[in-house]
Amino acid sequence: MEDQKQKVLGFIEDENYVPMKAKEIANLMCVPKDEYAEFIQILKELTDEYKICINRKSKYSPIRNTNYKKGIIRINEKGFGFVKIEGEDEEIYISGKNTNTALNEDEVVVEITDVKDGANHTEGKVVKVLKRGKDTIVGIFEPSRNFGFVVPDDKKFGSDIFISKNNFCGAKKREKVVVKITKYPENGKKAEGKIIEVIGHVDMAGVDMMSLVKEYDLPYDFPPSVLDEARGIDGKITEEDFKNRLDLRDTLLFTIDGEDAKDLDDAVSVSKNDSGTYNLIVSIADVSHYVKSGSELDREAILRGTSIYMMDRVIPMLPKELSNGICSLNAGEDRLALSVLMEINKNGKVVASDIRKSVINVKERMSYSGVYKIVRKLDGENLTDEELESIEQYSKYDKDFTEMIELARILKAKRVKEGALDLDIPESKITLDEDGIAIDVNKYEINFANEIIEQFMLTANEVVAEKFYWLEAPFIYRVHETPDPDKIDELNKFLYNIGYKVKYNKDNIHPKAFADVLEKVKGTPEEMVVSNLVLRTLKVARYESTNKGHFGIASKYYCHFTSPIRRYPDLFIHRVISKYLDFNYNLDEDIINKYSEKAAKYAESSSEREKIAQKVERESEDIKKAEYMMDKIGNEYEGIVSSITSFGIFVELENTIEGLIRFENLGNEYFIYDPDRKILAGEHTNNVYKIGQKVNIRVIEASKELRRISFEIVKDEELKSKSKDVEETA
Repeated sequence: MEDQKQKVLGFIEDENYVPMKAKEIANLMCVPKDEYAEFIQILKELTDEYKICINRKSKYSPIRNTNYKKGIIRINEKGFGFVKIEGEDEEIYISGKNTNTALNEDEVVVEITDVKDGANHTEGKVVKVLKRGKDTIVGIFEPSRNFGFVVPDDKKFGSDIFISKNNFCGAKKREKVVVKITKYPENGKKAEGKIIEVIGHVDMAGVDMMSLVKEYDLPYDFPPSVLDEARGIDGKITEEDFKNRLDLRDTLLFTIDGEDAKDLDDAVSVSKNDSGTYNLIVSIADVSHYVKSGSELDREAILRGTSIYMMDRVIPMLPKELSNGICSLNAGEDRLALSVLMEINKNGKVVASDIRKSVINVKERMSYSGVYKIVRKLDGENLTDEELESIEQYSKYDKDFTEMIELARILKAKRVKEGALDLDIPESKITLDEDGIAIDVNKYEINFANEIIEQFMLTANEVVAEKFYWLEAPFIYRVHETPDPDKIDELNKFLYNIGYKVKYNKDNIHPKAFADVLEKVKGTPEEMVVSNLVLRTLKVARYESTNKGHFGIASKYYCHFTSPIRRYPDLFIHRVISKYLDFNYNLDEDIINKYSEKAAKYAESSSEREKIAQKVERESEDIKKAEYMMDKIGNEYEGIVSSITSFGIFVELENTIEGLIRFENLGNEYFIYDPDRKILAGEHTNNVYKIGQKVNIRVIEASKELRRISFEIVKDEELKSKSKDVEETA
């Protein structure tokens, strides 16, 4: 039928074609009577796909108008949206009145109207919805006597969902539910649906996180066939496994991870040669030995793409029998690995390297906090008796850790010199109680122990990527392209106002220019703000089958090799590497072509899964931060202005919590937004708000359901009044 469809489309798109009815086209194309029904179906499909159109006289015409484009629409909570066209950088702005029943994430046809708005976006209007982005929605059920509504968690959906009484499915007031949409909104009417699953009351433990799982349709439980396959794998290492593997069981290897980590997929060893060079071994769990291409485990891993780390749970890429079991590099147990062996000189250059299949046995399972105490001790800091006692058992490794620290600092210095970006943006550490309720939010402390592992993993990833690039092997690279000059110019407009500038020319944009600015702002009040703005200026890293370098770490060759337990691209390139090792780097053309096709396919799917994972992880944090602030309404804090928009200012507190101050909560004055300088200026006073400025705020709203925290400004007069009251009381 596809061939026939192309013939019909070709006929209608011919330059000599004139609009005609279905029967006329069928006669000219000599369509047999018994195939006429199929022919009509083809015309319908081509019309639905907006490749042809039909007028009021039932005549079909080609769509030659280049003003029509297809894409995915993302709708803002305020009703307007943007359509992303595949292969184009610029997005098309759609005003609220021109969305034409389209909902968030629908595939639509847009007619370009060639009007520019203030942000210089091309404008358009939705002329047809081709495919709905969602057919199920998660939300809160609000019943009445004869009907009910579900208020979607996704505020961009744009419509409450009407539920008739016979479609309640036993749901009660303020329970989180999953709704199947039976009728999409049109002509001012709300969407209609039926409840297909009740998750639980909004205040029940775990319901908030499970709602995210359902909202993003995450593959939560493993299918029985996948679990059966995982449980059926014998993890015992046999004599056969030792063939063509390097025996590193007597090598002193450490794992260094967070205290709660269970999936340990990397181990390291460092020793110093008499010549002054260092031997670095990075050994990574050989997951591809157990997860075979085309297996149930492999198909499920492709579907998941990555492990997702939510507040109170992990949705792993692989079942725990592998991730926490036979693939995890647990201390004292023989494990299969892929090892990168490197010799590195005193300037941090890798002067020799090799990649081998291996068998390892980790000697010690270390934690970041424990290693950091060792670093501090070896650096001559005074530790408490309790701290010294906690690391006493590792004193026999002082020489090994001394060499490890030396090498990590050499590698770090080399990266800094080459212009790698050090974006010091604090992560949040959210503490939950036994019921999963957020009871504390603080900055997640990163120390030099984390830096040691980061430097070693970065180096191993670069060595692997460079080797297989020059082999012209089918591969998946981690790509981070050079930022757009327009974005840099926009950043510079802000930096100019605080005395900085990213120096560049359009033919030579180097990360060192950004690194220099980041170094200059270190320790200043505006450091966090500048780091965030630089991050927004950079492009988003992704996976590709073509190497394009990594701007952020100033590297020509980079891949993700070091986490095959939790990322599919790592697992895939392990499989490629193993294949090359098994065949002594001589693969025939058919195998190379087969892996090349898969590399392109899995790079794309893994990038998409990564986006979803990041969104889920970010929203799970937002929910818990709002939950933490819910009992702090009225509390006052000092914060720093982190962002200024056309609708208000965002303020970040010391503990990483961020809230919005809308214009109406800035005081009884009209504020003018200057997008170039990113400032707000009072129309009648000298009140100015700018990024990086310290402000005093009061919490006025915190809603985990809306995933929103709102502040208001505490005016100077209020602070002075309170200060005076305190003095008088004293």
